[in-house]
Order: sequence, then structure tokens, then C-alpha cells
Amino acid sequence: MSPEPGSPDQPRQVIEQRGLYYDELEEGVVYAHRPGRTVTEADNVFFTALTMNTQALHLDAAWSASQPFGQRLVNSMFTLATLVGQSVAQLTQGTIVAQLGLTDVSFPHPLFHGDTLYTETVVVEKRLSSSRPGQGIVTMEHTGRNQDGVVVARAKRSCLMWIKDAHS
Repeated sequence: MSPEPGSPDQPRQVIEQRGLYYDELEEGVVYAHRPGRTVTEADNVFFTALTMNTQALHLDAAWSASQPFGQRLVNSMFTLATLVGQSVAQLTQGTIVAQLGLTDVSFPHPLFHGDTLYTETVVVEKRLSSSRPGQGIVTMEHTGRNQDGVVVARAKRSCLMWIKDAHS
């Protein structure tokens, strides 16, 4: 007699979340990472203090009120880390070998406390590694927008990625 469906004795299929392998990533496709991330004052102050960045634009509300944006700005390194981080589950979770570098990082508009960051990624180039069989180099362009669609961050990122059949 076989176990009842759903009983503890019946084997269950296990699906592990992962990113995409080199051979699954497509150039020119827009990968939209959701949900967005609403940034709080606590996020900004904690990250700024944790990284020993004493910039008053992130910490001093009274002084920042007298500056051109009239309020504190979210630390751009927090914005960059979140921009990249939002792509991980969909693109690189368990399929990346190493991050090779970031270029063309820009912050065309500030992110403020209470803003929600939404990130999209486009694969702009990919090629097989000439020195590492079973791996390829993927260049991605991340773009972050606030809740109003205003671009607040951009970065190009190069990663060494596994080819599916080579990764065990």
C-alpha cells in the first residue's frame, strides 16, 4: 500500500530557488526585480554608522535642511548595494562564481528616506571565459528608479557565471 498523498511518508519534490545560469541569461532582456525596497531613516543611519561614513548629509537633519536638497540623502553606497542586491535572487543566487567589478556607477538623483527603490537589469554582453572552462563572463547594467520612476542609480557589473552543465 502506498502512502497517502501529502502524508509525511510520501517523498516531496524540492525546488530550490536559484539565479539563472550563463546559458539562461539573454542579452537585451530587461529583468525587473520585485518587490521594491522602501528605504527608512533607520536603514540609512545604521548603514552610514556601520560603514563609518560621517558625512553630515546622511546623519545631520538640521544641517542637511540648509543644503540644496533640503533634507538628508540616503547614503549612495547603501543605494548601490541595494541596487545590486535586488538582482541576486533572480539572476545570480547560486549561479555566480565571482563578481569581477563595477563600472559606470552614477547617482543622477538622490534617494530620500521613505523612497522605494525598484531595480531592473539588462544583460548587455556575455562571453565564454577563455581561461575557465564551464564559466562565462556576463556584463549587466543595473538601473534603479524611485517610486516616481526617476532614475536614482546606475551601474555596470561584470560577473563570472557558471554554465549550467558545468555546475554540480
